[in-house]
Amino acid sequence: MAYLLDANVFIQAKNLHYGLDFCPAFWDWLIENNETGKVFSIEKVGDEINVGSDELSAWANDRSDKFFMKPDEQVLQGLTNVSGWATNNSYEATAITTFFQVADYYLVAHALAYKHTLVTHELPSTSTKRIKIPNACIGLGIKCMTPYEMLRHEQARFVLGPTS
Repeated sequence: MAYLLDANVFIQAKNLHYGLDFCPAFWDWLIENNETGKVFSIEKVGDEINVGSDELSAWANDRSDKFFMKPDEQVLQGLTNVSGWATNNSYEATAITTFFQVADYYLVAHALAYKHTLVTHELPSTSTKRIKIPNACIGLGIKCMTPYEMLRHEQARFVLGPTS
């Protein structure tokens, strides 16, 4: 199973539970699992992260296109399917327009195209004012989970070692 990470996974990890300064094992785990073909994100998420000028944007800038993948022909085809789903549901016009302008649209299309599991902190919602990633995943038959579910499923271990 391959995982596709939403921007909020990186941002909340940095700001809360897995700060780059005190939990480097989380970030190393992401890099190692990217190298084995299990963990990815997309270029548009990298762009969102790079808006900030902080340690997270520096970390993201050090990753290659192998980590923050560019859209390809399959993803572009997936965009058509995702846009069809979005416009054929009960969402308000502004919700649809906004969705088409943010990374979430591309994340869902990429997950659909490559059958990746989408990882996000977002929760499903019944609101028609915003399209949430889990709602799109449910509607399109894409597996979606939280970062904690991913870490447990992959049996990630962040064990303390000797301090230097």
